[in-house]
Amino acid sequence: MTRWWGLRARLFAAFVALVVLTAVAVAGAMYVQARNEILQRSQDAAVASLLSGLQAQLPLRTLPPTDSQLMMLAGALSNRTDAAAAAYGDRWLGDLRRDQVPAELRATVDRGHVAWQRIEYAGRPGLITGTRIGGTGLAVYSARSLVPEENSIDGLAVRAWLIGGVALGGAILLALLAAEGVLGPVRELRRAAARLGAGDLTTRLTVRGTDELAGVSATFNDTASALQHHVGELRRMESEARRFVADVSHELRTPLAAMTAVTDVLDEEAASLPPDAAQAARLVSQETKNLTRLVTDLIEITRFDSGRAMLLTDEVDVAAAVMSTLSTRGWLDQVETTLPGGITARLDPRRLDVIVANLVGNALTHGAAPVRVILTAEEHWLTIQVTDEGPGLPPEVLPHVFSRFYKANTARTRSPGSGLGLAIARENAHLHGGTLTASNATGAVFTLTLPRGSA
Repeated sequence: MTRWWGLRARLFAAFVALVVLTAVAVAGAMYVQARNEILQRSQDAAVASLLSGLQAQLPLRTLPPTDSQLMMLAGALSNRTDAAAAAYGDRWLGDLRRDQVPAELRATVDRGHVAWQRIEYAGRPGLITGTRIGGTGLAVYSARSLVPEENSIDGLAVRAWLIGGVALGGAILLALLAAEGVLGPVRELRRAAARLGAGDLTTRLTVRGTDELAGVSATFNDTASALQHHVGELRRMESEARRFVADVSHELRTPLAAMTAVTDVLDEEAASLPPDAAQAARLVSQETKNLTRLVTDLIEITRFDSGRAMLLTDEVDVAAAVMSTLSTRGWLDQVETTLPGGITARLDPRRLDVIVANLVGNALTHGAAPVRVILTAEEHWLTIQVTDEGPGLPPEVLPHVFSRFYKANTARTRSPGSGLGLAIARENAHLHGGTLTASNATGAVFTLTLPRGSA
């Protein structure tokens, strides 16, 4: 299942975050710049209005000015602004009160400078401007509302938010398109890798463009081609090896049959031969039988590998078939059996005999008494379990016990077994649609499970 914070989500989030941060930074910078320009124009206009008003009223005819002259000057300035005042010495006349003008601004004006400051005026944002008329000791102040400018700034902020919203929507759309453009080839690569892993070695990607993703696709195609070539070579070599083994095994059958006939005669005559000759005759006979068994097992394995192994099924009384296997090999006195009667199944009796003989033979050879064969059945399945009281299978042996030519004890490389018996037994179980497993209890436990119906 795809994680919610997958590559698509990370690409989308990174792209949107980048665009949003850029949009916020640009919009913020433009907002601050426009706000400063609006306020600066307002300040310049206020100063210009104050100075032009003074020019219209000057020069005063008498100094010091009378209160009426100060009121006249303040009134003239009020016509150009929201409020104004004229000050001379300790006198302050006009509709702009002294306490409404910041002390810092009055001090700046007293030093002969033109000064302005943004304040809260009448509960609204405003601008106070002041200047001293050089050489007269006369100072004038005016106040004007900044509400229109603040409204313009608020409108600018709204437009900035709207532009940011549109930019965000566009960023989301572009992020989706960009993520799809990047992830489309990645998903195609994932599907191709899955097909290649499933065994379709002809899988290739279409290389589009010359970017990094195209390079990845080209590399994938090169890798798939190399893999297809190497796997093809391995399959060819494996097929040739199997064919060689099959051919050699079949070629050996005829001379081995003749050798077996000769060794049978030697076995019969061994008692009348000198001791050394008798021992040599028995050794040749035993090794010939071992070689014959190996060739027979190899031929059987090649049938499984080539798909030529076939089931010849019949309705089989399983308990009777197991007893026949034990009786034929003279094992009845060495094996404890629990074989309920009346259990039948559709099986290949020859292959069942091979499986049981391998399991019981291994238990008798490598385990310890008592060796038990237990048959149980359910509606659709039957189970044959072969156990012994020996040391069991070492943990490092269990994963390989059904491997071909595997022998747990390397000192037994010259033992009579071919190392193929358990591998053949498991192949026969699979051919029936069943399973054969190995485990440990007090000793080794081999469990054969077969379907009771038609295979």
